[in-house]
Formats: sequence, C-alpha cells, structure tokens
Amino acid sequence: MLKKSKHQMMGYWLVVNGSDVWMQDMQVPFGCAESLGHGLGQALDGAIKIGFYEGHPVYWLNDCDIEAELPMVSLRALLELPEPLFLLVSKAVQYGHMTQTKRFCGCCGGRNSFNHNQLAMQCQQCRTLHYPRIFPCIIVAVRKEQQILLAQHPRHKGNMYTVIAGFLEVGETLEQCVAREVKEETGIEIQNIQYFGSQPWAFPSSMMMGFLAEYQSGEIKPDYNELSDAKWCDYDDLPEVAPSGTIAKALIDATVNVITHSNS
Repeated sequence: MLKKSKHQMMGYWLVVNGSDVWMQDMQVPFGCAESLGHGLGQALDGAIKIGFYEGHPVYWLNDCDIEAELPMVSLRALLELPEPLFLLVSKAVQYGHMTQTKRFCGCCGGRNSFNHNQLAMQCQQCRTLHYPRIFPCIIVAVRKEQQILLAQHPRHKGNMYTVIAGFLEVGETLEQCVAREVKEETGIEIQNIQYFGSQPWAFPSSMMMGFLAEYQSGEIKPDYNELSDAKWCDYDDLPEVAPSGTIAKALIDATVNVITHSNS
C-alpha cells in the first residue's frame, strides 16, 4: 500500500488570528490541505500538529502564514463545539498568542523563533525556551440559602450576570484567592469553599479554576471599579447569565442543583 503524502493527509485545520479562528459554516475546516485551497498546501510545511480529534490530526497555523484572507469567527462564538474540539481550538489560539507576543527574549532581548519540538519560543542568542504563559484565575459561585450571588461586569454586553472571578496573586492559595476576590468585589465573607472543575480560557491565555462556596456574613457592597452591579438572585428567577459551554454557567447550574435537591 502506498503511503499518503503529507499533502494528502486528512485533518482539521485551525488557522488563528488573536482569538479569532477560521471556520466554514461554523465548523472547523476538515480535509486535505490542497483540497481546502486558500494556500494551505503551500503553508503545510509550517503547520503544527497539536492533537487529534475523531482519529484525525489537528493542525494549527497563524493566518499570517496563509496567503488568502480567510473568514474568521470569535472563539466566544464556538462554545457549543464538542468540548474536546473546543479545547483544541483554545490550544491553537494560545499557541498563536505566544508566537505573536514572545518575539523577543525576556532574558537577553534576543530574537525568538518557534521551536517545533518543544512547542515554545526559543531565543536564538541565549537559547532560553519561552513556553506559553498561562494566567491562573479563580471563578466561584456563592450560595445563600435559595439564592446565588451574581454580578454584572462593564465589559459584558447586554444585561448578562455571572459569578465572581479574578486572578491569582503571588503567594496565595486558590482558596485564599477565592475568599479575597469575593470580599474585594462584593464585600461579603464566604465559607465551605470547594473545588468544582477547570476550563482553559484563551482570552488570551487564562486557566479558570472553578469553586463552589457558601455565604458566611456581610452585606453586598459592590466594587464599582470592577462591577456594574452585584446582587443575590433567586435560583428559580435568574437574570440572563453566562452562556452554555462556560465554566461560569456550569457553576450556576451546579448551585441551582444543590438548592433544588436541598428543597426536595
């Protein structure tokens, strides 16, 4: 049997620009490079295999490596993709962000180039490897009897509410970060902090670590430098909340589930 050339190999193609991704009818393009056109065949040697989906390789390219101008879709619009595929898309976005933001070495100032074996940027002078930077963040749903603590952020469009989130600081545990962020943004104290799960969040390169917690004391006093509003919401009368596919929505659903089971 003749072995297929690289140009004939079927695969998924993730061409990224910032947090935008090339899509065809809201699907990740699939096929061999030459059949998909847009200069993918010529750019194939620079494509990086970053994983597999449904038995086929998944390739990443930056759009600057493609001659054609491709229609792009924001990663936020792809939350309903199957989770394994969404995570691969997120990986491609984060690698793309790395290549665009780490062009120079932070140690000696030398020019970096992409190391295909390590999937990292490497200085051509001091040889230091610079891997994708990941920002650790917490996100937490707080329950008070039949209610959930929800907040509105100025950056969110419309009237969407979500749970509290923030970045981890040097020298603190995740649990300390959870308690601090809730206190700083809403003025309340919490207790019974429990880990829930995590989600890579490529905007541009965060790792969201989710928690559930319970109200302990205090009155809501929103930090209006961070929030537009914060309030307790009845579990069965929630405002517009974060979309499905986000860990924020999973935390809200889990909290509603806890409340409904406690009522039964």
